Amino acid sequence: MSEATVQAILNDPETAPIRGELKATLRFLRKLVLAPDTVTAADAAQARAAGVSDDALREAMYVLYLFSIYTRLADTLGWALMSKGQYRRVGQMLLRMGYDM
Repeated sequence: MSEATVQAILNDPETAPIRGELKATLRFLRKLVLAPDTVTAADAAQARAAGVSDDALREAMYVLYLFSIYTRLADTLGWALMSKGQYRRVGQMLLRMGYDM
């Protein structure tokens, strides 16, 4: 994925040049982060209707949960952030290997 595409997703996933399944997954995850008490089975059904499988939705939630935990730990313990180059290398590794290490 190009840096331009990543930036477009960060700016507005709804208008970014990405597949509908990814947009639906990001929409679901956004609601899960910003308004978790309002997430219902209908939200998952909406993602499924866009072509997102249960496995894909589950894996996306696992990644979201892990990053949420990491963020809280980093904020609490004052962990230093990686450089932009380090993030890029880790991102490339995750693209090659996935999160299932």
